[in-house]
Formats: sequence, structure tokens, C-alpha cells
Amino acid sequence: MNPLRLTLLAGLTSSVAFPADVPRPLNFANDIVPILTKGSCNSGGCHGKSGGQNGFKLSLLGFEPQEDYEHIVKEARGRRVFPGSPEQSLLLTKGTAQLPHGGGKKLDPNSEDYADLVRWIREGMPYGKDTDPKMASISVEPSKLTMPLKGAQQLKVTAHYTDGSTRDVTKRALYEANEKAMAETSETGLVKLFDLPGDVAVMVRYQGKVSTFRATVPLGAPVDKLPASRGFVDDLVFAKLKTIGMPPSEMADDGTFIRRVTLDICGRLPTAAEMKDFMASKDANKRSALIDRLLDSPEYAEFFANKWSALLRNQRTQPVYARGSYLFYSWIRDSIADNKPYDQFVREVVAASGELDQSPPVAWYRQVKDMKQQMEDVAQLFLGTRMQCAQCHHHPFEKWSQQDYYGFAAFFSNVSRKPSTFAGEEMIFHKRGIAQTTNIRSKEAVMPTSLGGETLKLKPEQDPRFALAEWMSAKDNPFFAHTLVNRYWKHFFNRGLVEPEDDMRETNPPVNPELLSALAADFVKSGYDMKKLIRTITNSTTYQLSAVPNAHNAKDRQNFSRYYPKRLNAEVLYDAVNTLLDVESNFAGQAPGTRAVALPDNSYNQSTYFLSVFGRPDSSSACECERTQEASLAQSLHLLNAAEIQTQLSRGNGRADALTKDARPDDDKITDLYHIALSRDPNAQEVQFAHAHLDKKTAGKTGDEAFKGKKEAYEDILWALLNTKEFLFNH
Repeated sequence: MNPLRLTLLAGLTSSVAFPADVPRPLNFANDIVPILTKGSCNSGGCHGKSGGQNGFKLSLLGFEPQEDYEHIVKEARGRRVFPGSPEQSLLLTKGTAQLPHGGGKKLDPNSEDYADLVRWIREGMPYGKDTDPKMASISVEPSKLTMPLKGAQQLKVTAHYTDGSTRDVTKRALYEANEKAMAETSETGLVKLFDLPGDVAVMVRYQGKVSTFRATVPLGAPVDKLPASRGFVDDLVFAKLKTIGMPPSEMADDGTFIRRVTLDICGRLPTAAEMKDFMASKDANKRSALIDRLLDSPEYAEFFANKWSALLRNQRTQPVYARGSYLFYSWIRDSIADNKPYDQFVREVVAASGELDQSPPVAWYRQVKDMKQQMEDVAQLFLGTRMQCAQCHHHPFEKWSQQDYYGFAAFFSNVSRKPSTFAGEEMIFHKRGIAQTTNIRSKEAVMPTSLGGETLKLKPEQDPRFALAEWMSAKDNPFFAHTLVNRYWKHFFNRGLVEPEDDMRETNPPVNPELLSALAADFVKSGYDMKKLIRTITNSTTYQLSAVPNAHNAKDRQNFSRYYPKRLNAEVLYDAVNTLLDVESNFAGQAPGTRAVALPDNSYNQSTYFLSVFGRPDSSSACECERTQEASLAQSLHLLNAAEIQTQLSRGNGRADALTKDARPDDDKITDLYHIALSRDPNAQEVQFAHAHLDKKTAGKTGDEAFKGKKEAYEDILWALLNTKEFLFNH
């Protein structure tokens, strides 16, 4: 053919446009699947579940349009779609609830969605051409806005296609606010704010693509005076408070601070002597000095080993695992005590090989046997990325695909095991060979590929886990340091800069991005020094603010304008109750007096009801969400009248018995109790109330009866203290 004619033909076809009165050809993936997604037809609770619903199956969220087309058009003997009379198609009669439909009414017969479905069926249910444009991305307008309290904003969502064309898909997009207490969204993209200041993000989804709208909502109060800044943490927190107009609370007093920081770093109450010495000190740097002493104590290592032991699934699921569980726990505790750099700590877990006595972290591979589970745990725990959804389909809230999932899993493809010299245990080793796995859908071999990075070509003798550890700990890794500093920030503030703390994605942005980045950069610069990170956080004025709200920040839950009180976790509360009642713990196989926070594994949950009912995790996942912090009726009843608590209160040589025998004035003894339980002096009303109860229980009694009455009175005072919110919370 004449080259000139080819050029002319190409020019003519590339500029073809459909007349205004000729509708654009419909494409199944671009036009029909979004209607099904908007109506939740292909959600996990409906036809998108693994087995479908009532004989009709769709791919989850429409990620496999070719399969969906086959199910709709060719299954059920063609009854789902009827070109001769589209309105009689089951797809429409059930969707409009003209026929019984378990999902209810999903389509309005007067809607554009209904009209497009009718047209698609009437035109013979075209799938579309291979040359049809495909979705490339979506954008949201506006993407960022400062809005007033109770304000509203209509979003506009635009789909961008591979041929450069765009389309307004606002009505067919899906919307979800990350802070449900701050905002709600309508089906058509109208964002309505409530009366809470701060930042809220709205995730927008369309055809597997995601984008985010972010609103900053100022309170607008004057911020005339701020506490002294002690570093970049305060600079960035206070800058945010100025922006939104929210003055912070006052500084916490010394008694509150020593209780708070001792619980947060060591998982225990400060002793009465520690509290008195701290209160009496005139040293201007006494708070920093206290933090250093706590970090140098064995209790710090025990408390944080307890945290990491649960996250690393250190379980004793069989009696034969006892030795391995203890060795793994001891390795974690010693690593923390030695302030082992975090990147080295993670490397020794991820790339663990050999026998338990030589490399205790191989115990992790005992509990996490499957290659895919190993990858998912590493991604969630160390990279703040939840990859589970991407195993079967493109992640609905993220950019990760099945190819990303299997590429990351391939780092663990050559982990092998054989019987160990220790009964019931296994030796972990790298099996020589090409590291790869198979994508279950495409059946293609996939080589080790870092998240968002390049596919690696490794020699058969190279263990890919070392390459993974090297990539994770690289200074420019966008996940590794951010995830750890966010996890530790939540430990101390009861709220992460990103929440949940292990779900860090573009559609779930941090409430203070500058602070998260600064903390991560400082952590990397320090050589991944975990003690330094804790010092940076706890020495900040932000951490040392009072939990008592002022006139403006009572509703604040994300800007750190005050300290957010948190319930003592199960182990800490168990130890605190024992401390208050002067009881020595006695756990099987452990030395008398061993703290609950120093228990090596999950096996004690079954033998100690207190730990179970107050939510000690079973170490069965890499998620902190396994730990239950919410109050329950069972917890309240246990503290109020459990036989275990009553026995400890009334036993001979217990706290109440010792106080009754103590010849000091009752004022001194009452003050001691408040020092032990709450790290403060009782106020006049509390002293008066305690005296009145002591007098009531001993009135008209002498000798043994008076002793018994006084002991019962002290039991009651102890019981009342351990049931107060002030005791049960760190504040």
C-alpha cells in the first residue's frame, strides 16, 4: 500500500470522534464492572466471596473482568442477560428487586447505571476490543483543603486512560473516611465534617485505582503561649497545633510523670522510695536522668522483650517447645538490653539459620512455616504493609498486585528445614537453588522482588533473605524506619502517627507527615538506636504534657495536644495489682516473684485467668491488634469480686495485714498506699474518707475484733484503689 495513504489513514483514524448524538461504545471492564463494584455486587460479602453467592460468582471487586464476563454472559444458560428484552434480564430484575434478591435493591430503574446496563445488553453485551483504552489512574479534586468544622465539600473524581482521555467517574467511585469520628461520605462523593478538629483523609477507589482527599480542620482557638520546645518533636507538633488553632495542655507534674514514664519504659509502677526521691530532687535535668536510669534497668529489656516476643509469635504450642521458646525470648531480651541496632535485630530474625542454641531466632521459623506467611509477617511487622489481600487479587486499598505478592514471597522460597538435635525442633537452612515462586493465577515463575523495587538475579548459592534484609535496612528504604518509629510512637502515646500502626499506605496518611519523616531520619542517622529513639520521644515536652484537657482540646485524639490515657495492659496490670497488694507471683517453671511482663511465651495465658481475661495476646499473629485493650464486663467483675483478688486482699502477711500491724499513724499509712498505687499524695477529702471508713469498721470494738475490723478496712481501701480508673490507667 502507498505509504502516503497509510499516513493519511493513521491521521484520520486517530482523530475520529463520535457525534454528540451517537453514544460512546461500551466496554465491559471500563463501563459495566464499575457499576457492579459501586453496588457492592462483587464485594467479599456478596458475589465476590470465594464461592460466590447463590450460584453466581464474580471476581472480588472486579479485578478479573474477563472471568466476570464469562459468569454473567455465558453461565446460567444465558438467563442473566437477555438482549431481546434487556429489562427482563435477571441481572436487572434482581438488581432492581423486581425479583427476590438477597442483597436487596441495588439499582434504580431511573439511574444512569441502569440505562448503561440496558444499553450494554441490547447491544449484545460487547466485551470491548483489545485496543480500547485502559484505566491508568484516578485523580481527586480538590486533593487537599482546609475546611471549617461541620463543613462540606463535594469531590470530583476523574479517571485517566491510557489513550490520554479522561472521564468524570464521581458517581461511580467509592469513598471512605479514615477517621469515622471526624467525617462521613455520601455515595456521590460529598464529604461532611463533624465538630472534631485535626486531619481526615478520604480514600477514593475506582476500578482498582486509589487516590486520596485530605482535609485539615482547624479549631481556630488562639495559641498565644506554648511550652518550651525540647527538640524537633516539639517543633513539629507545636507547628501543627498552631496551624489548627489548638493550645496544648499544661505540663504534667512530677508525680504523674514518674508513674507514666516508668510504666511506659519498664512496665511497672515506681516504688514509693523512687517517687519520693524524684519529687524531692531539685535537679533541673531529673526527668532526663530518670529516663536514662529506666533504660539501663533490666525491667526495660523485660518489658520490651514481652512486646517483641508476642509480635514474633513466640508460642509454646507443644510442651516440647518450652526450651526453644525460652531461648528465643532470652535472645530478644538480651538484644534489647544490649541495645542491638534495630536493623541487625531484624536481620538476625529474617535470615536466621542453624540450630536453636546457635541461633535462637530460628524459633520464628518454627511458628511461621509457610513461605507466604513468612512474607506477610515480615511485610506487616517490619514494613507496615499488609500484603494479605494481594495473594488473590490486586490490593483494594493499595498499589500492590499479585505479582508484587509472589515476588516478595520469593525471598523465602529456598528456606528449608530438617530435624534438629533438639527433640521436636528443626534446623533451618538455605537450600541451594534458583530462588523463585509461582504466581498461582498466571502460573508464571516469579523471582525475588522488593516492594516497589527491582527483581533480583541471585546465584543459586546466595540466600535471598540476606538480600531482603539489606534492602529493608537501606537508608532510603521508604518503609523500614518509618514503621518502627510509628510503632514506638504509638507505644508511648496510645496512638500512632499512622493508625493502625502496621497499615502504612498512601490512602492512610500520617496525621503529622513531617514528624514521622523526621523521626525516621533521626532513627536511621542514629544507627537504628532504639534507646535513643525512646529518649527522643520521652524527653519531649509533647510526651510530658498533662492528660488533663483544657478548654479547647478535650476532643483531640490525633494532634497530641495532651497525653492520651491508656489502660494498663494485662501483664502490667497483673504486676501492679501484686505490687499494691504485696503479693509475690508464682508461675510454673519460673522463679518466685517473676513479673508477668517477663514471662517467656504465651503458655501462661491458659493457667492464669487474669492474663487471659485482660487480653494478653496469644502470639498467634504479627499484629498488635491481637492484644485486647478494651474494657469488658468480665474484667470489671474479676477486679470487683474474683476469689483470687479477695484471697490476696485478706491473706496473712499481705499488705492489709501489714498495715494493720504497723504502729505508725493511719495518715502515714494511707499516704503510703497512694504513693504505691498512684504516685501522689492523697488529698484531704481522700484522707478524710479513709479515716471515716477505718473508724466505722473499728467503732465499739477492742482486741481481736478491733484488729479484724481495721484489717478489713484496709482491705476495703486497697480494693477501692485497685478499682479506680486512676490505678487502671496510665495517664
